[in-house]
Amino acid sequence: MNDCFVMKCGGSTLAELPDAFFEELGSLQAEGMIPVIVHGGGPAISETLAKLDIPSEFVGGLRKTSEAVLDVVEMVLAGRINKEIVRRIQSSGATALGVSGVDGMLIVAEPVPNADEIGFVGDVVDVQASLVRGIVDMGYMPVIAPIGIDRAGQRYNINADTAAGAVASHIGAERMIVVTDVPGILRTADNGEKQVMPAVTREEIEAMIDSGDIYGGMIPKVRAAMKCLHGQVQEVVIVDGKVPGILRQVLDGAAVGTRIVKE
Repeated sequence: MNDCFVMKCGGSTLAELPDAFFEELGSLQAEGMIPVIVHGGGPAISETLAKLDIPSEFVGGLRKTSEAVLDVVEMVLAGRINKEIVRRIQSSGATALGVSGVDGMLIVAEPVPNADEIGFVGDVVDVQASLVRGIVDMGYMPVIAPIGIDRAGQRYNINADTAAGAVASHIGAERMIVVTDVPGILRTADNGEKQVMPAVTREEIEAMIDSGDIYGGMIPKVRAAMKCLHGQVQEVVIVDGKVPGILRQVLDGAAVGTRIVKE
């Protein structure tokens, strides 16, 4: 798909983005660009599980997903978060259509290797790229909730970064934009100031984690972005969604955020 880019964003980050960000999405769509959005919603899922008194825990960074937890994951992602995003896009004058990976078997999944330990968490086996193209051809911006399904009809909770990378690869997008609340990967310079690294490889990231240059809450953000380097995706750009005109700057090749590139 020409002029296509995939944007991954967490549900909590999207909730904090200014109206100008969604207006920019609308402008890009009007100019013939094709934004495809894959979103998460972890904090909202945790909040809803707590309200319903349903136990929840994480194993290796992934949410342990029982059938009860899966019901809540689907309700929050495919319902509340997905439709909030669609409403905000449409309020900016653009057109969007929200779906989950279950719809039309958009995201075909299989159990992760440690399913006995972690429950209904899935890996992506296939993405129905024709369905994404069909949504775009009708004039809508796809907004995808990362719920997968297998051929027998079993649903799976899919990590949003994994889903975004798979969607990008299957529709032929070489660039992923990860919208977050930080300007990129920060490194401490010799003078003690924090500086944004313009480009970095996965090997360099792991070395920086080991050395302590990347630490704390930045580690999961960076590792999540690396998961998007999947298949045909050649680079992932981490940017701060609150910066005015940030998407257009990335698409124009401006030196913004941090580019994670394949070795």
